[in-house]
Amino acid sequence: MSTPPVQFPYDLSQHLEFRDRAECDRVRQIPRAQITRHPNPNFSIRVIENDLAFQFAYVLDIVTGIKRALDEGRDKYVLILPAPNPNYALVAHMLNELKIPCGHVHTFNMDEYADQDGRTAPKDWRGGFQYWMYHDLFNRIRPELRIPEKQIHFPNDRNVESYSAMIEDLGGADVCYGGIGWCGHIAFYEPYLGREYVGRLDDYLELGSRIVEISTITICQNTLYADAGSAGDWSWCPPKAATIGPRDLKNSKKVSFWNGFGAGEGQWQRFISRLAAHGPVTPLVPASILQVLRSELILAGQTAADCSPDTYERAVPIQF
Repeated sequence: MSTPPVQFPYDLSQHLEFRDRAECDRVRQIPRAQITRHPNPNFSIRVIENDLAFQFAYVLDIVTGIKRALDEGRDKYVLILPAPNPNYALVAHMLNELKIPCGHVHTFNMDEYADQDGRTAPKDWRGGFQYWMYHDLFNRIRPELRIPEKQIHFPNDRNVESYSAMIEDLGGADVCYGGIGWCGHIAFYEPYLGREYVGRLDDYLELGSRIVEISTITICQNTLYADAGSAGDWSWCPPKAATIGPRDLKNSKKVSFWNGFGAGEGQWQRFISRLAAHGPVTPLVPASILQVLRSELILAGQTAADCSPDTYERAVPIQF
């Protein structure tokens, strides 16, 4: 007869915004086989098991949208793009190889770092999102095919108060790409910003771009990536950022979030993907608003894998 596991009840840390222990326990137990099931037909969840296929599908989705809008004769195609990703170089390569002109494309990056006074990073700072977006995407597109410079936008300390309105003036984003942060944020819109909006979801969905303080969890997350040397150097990450808000997702024709890039092949996203996609819709987990928008969540196989501690085992027991 097996011995039942030892229980050790505790309250979640006061440093966390969402502290519903029962909900955390519930979503943690959602198995891979059930993760794509959701009652809202406008919110689709799918899994791409192979990591390379997952990355290729992301690149193809961006390029296909640009080409489709061109073929339809549309004079503008508006994209909200997340933080720099090496796969953007593949987007540029595909656009070049297929000779797809991008004169109709307007891009709005989700966010950019800022200092303690809210001054955003300059374009040529190697730690900034602008630097890597130009390095990996914009400057790699052949000159005759490039997105016009005036149609490439980043939030900064000069335009952040009107950044959401700038997107709306173009009719809102055709697609808002993104991913779910470790704390559940969207862009740099952190959970603490939702404290006063608990129970007021409609009001929360009207909140737009602004300068915000970056949460401790986000600082830790961002220092695991290559842009920070993958060294876990939390002193590298600036304290604030300019960011879009929930309003910009709400006003997008489609929200497309992809979880599975980065450190540990996306394994750290297993829990937060479940909480955002299957937990309560709450401002304390900003990405949970995906559940009430016209949106999709695409997960890499490693991210969709079971995350219950009951499934964990050491790979090779130590033996002497």
